[in-house]
Amino acid sequence: MKFGAVQAKSLRAYREMDGSTPGVEDNDIDWNTEDELELENFTLSPCSSLVLTNAVSGEASSCPSSSNSKVLDQFIGMGFSKKMVEKAIQEHGEENTDAILEMLLTYSVLESSSQELQQTDSDHFSSDYDGSFLDDFSDLESSGDEEIMSPTSEEEKLLMSLIKMGYTEEEASVAIERCGLSSSLLELTDFLSAAHLAKAEDALLPLEEKPGLKHLHTDYPKKKRKLLVDEVSKRKRQNRLIGEDNETVRLPNPMIGFGIPTGPCQSYRNLPKAAIGPPYFYFENVALTPKGVWDTISRFLYDVPPEFVDSKYFCATARKRGYVHNLPIENRFPLVPLPPQTIHEALPLSRKWWPSWDTRTKLNCLQTCHSSAKLTERIMKALEGYDDIPPERVQRGVMHECRKWNLVWVGKNRVAPLEPDEFEMLLGFPKNHTRGISRTDRYKSLGNAFQIDTVAYHFSVLRDMFPNGINVLSLFSGIGGAEIALHRLGIRMKNVVSLEISEVNRNVLRCWWEQTNQRGNLIHLPDVQELNADCLEQFISSFGGFDLVVGGSPCNNLTGSNRYHRDGLEGKESSLFYHFFRILDLVKSIMAGI
Repeated sequence: MKFGAVQAKSLRAYREMDGSTPGVEDNDIDWNTEDELELENFTLSPCSSLVLTNAVSGEASSCPSSSNSKVLDQFIGMGFSKKMVEKAIQEHGEENTDAILEMLLTYSVLESSSQELQQTDSDHFSSDYDGSFLDDFSDLESSGDEEIMSPTSEEEKLLMSLIKMGYTEEEASVAIERCGLSSSLLELTDFLSAAHLAKAEDALLPLEEKPGLKHLHTDYPKKKRKLLVDEVSKRKRQNRLIGEDNETVRLPNPMIGFGIPTGPCQSYRNLPKAAIGPPYFYFENVALTPKGVWDTISRFLYDVPPEFVDSKYFCATARKRGYVHNLPIENRFPLVPLPPQTIHEALPLSRKWWPSWDTRTKLNCLQTCHSSAKLTERIMKALEGYDDIPPERVQRGVMHECRKWNLVWVGKNRVAPLEPDEFEMLLGFPKNHTRGISRTDRYKSLGNAFQIDTVAYHFSVLRDMFPNGINVLSLFSGIGGAEIALHRLGIRMKNVVSLEISEVNRNVLRCWWEQTNQRGNLIHLPDVQELNADCLEQFISSFGGFDLVVGGSPCNNLTGSNRYHRDGLEGKESSLFYHFFRILDLVKSIMAGI
């Protein structure tokens, strides 16, 4: 059974019992990310069983008060065993119900799967782990089918892994074809989840069984899959998800847009007449969205097709983004000096401890949260019993967590999450740019920010176009990624009107503005929803117009990490995109009448 389906069903049951509904406070909105987090789209793959408390919430958890507590009774009523529920509550505290549910679902799915699979020796692990098969790196891929155990190609290995997770052969084949053989298992599952949530009867992923590779198979019950798809389809109709068009924007592979500094570049494109600047506009959001989202964004932004770029071609970390803009694309140039391109270039001290079986050269997308100390401690304990290279089953478990949480090697058998200053370096921000705010806010703000080198490459064409400076309307400014990109390109900012709801982020941008001795005017406004035509007319009358309108609206309802409210552009936060269009259209109309 697929983990995501079980989780969604149990979560709905819990919320019906509890009467609670998930929500996001205005100040807790993830304004620009991630991807992003595309890496959290599935919590645990069958090829690893290091199940731990990974996310750090920043709040202390409390222990269960008694076995008769309300939370305990609710989860037992959902079908979980009392012993399992008590362990989850002790681990996370009664108030952290989402984490409890996550842990219980993980336990249930893996326990169900493990009964059908051959158990492997775990004598190398400490006695602390003897109480549960979940605490070691058991080989969950073992099977009596010799053909599946010995795939003959990389494509078959990916197919095998996806089929073991419950996807059909047809689905797995389409995902690999669309995303490419170089895609990670995380990227493939995110693609499949987006397709399922967006359109259950998507022609690209047919439900009915079709001829596939004879040497591969799946035992996932077709009746259960049909029920799951019917449920997703019903939920989609209820939420009126956008994305029913037959024609959709497809993600390129490789994701290099109109070109990158180290490769061939496209020098010309035709823009619709309504899209031609000034003003120039630049809109950014995550590339991996539910079906139809980028079609809608493109349609509203004057039918300009998106430019999809993965920042791994600019720096040492991946960051898949779509950019809809009307900027020229010829004569682009990168920031110099070029940033580190590999993990070892970016983090040279890690090279000494990097094991030969960790073949990563790039980090995955930087997230707004980080792993717990408990996870890194358990990885160390799992490895310390081996003098040389650990067994393959242990390597798989460790590598799953390292890729998911961007863990790097800091000592013998020791991994650690990236520090905020390393986030800054990888994303192209000045050193100590976010210093002075809480550690949690630093991760959150940086995880939602632009990758400076990527954005600056696109902005570089503006330097010769505006030698006397530029007027910028910055929507969803965050910690000032667009402003820093312009500054590093040597483009003087005469006036910047910045709209950002987070006071923490506004203070970071204001501090940078003052520290870099910017001579222009920085005007802060808190909310894009309150920016109206009268206010824009005053700014345009004072400045003579805006040269660039830039922003990236919240992606909360677009990313693969949001398993409960991935509602596309109709979601509570991501619908703020329409304010980007509204404001841009007002600016164009007002400036046309000057």
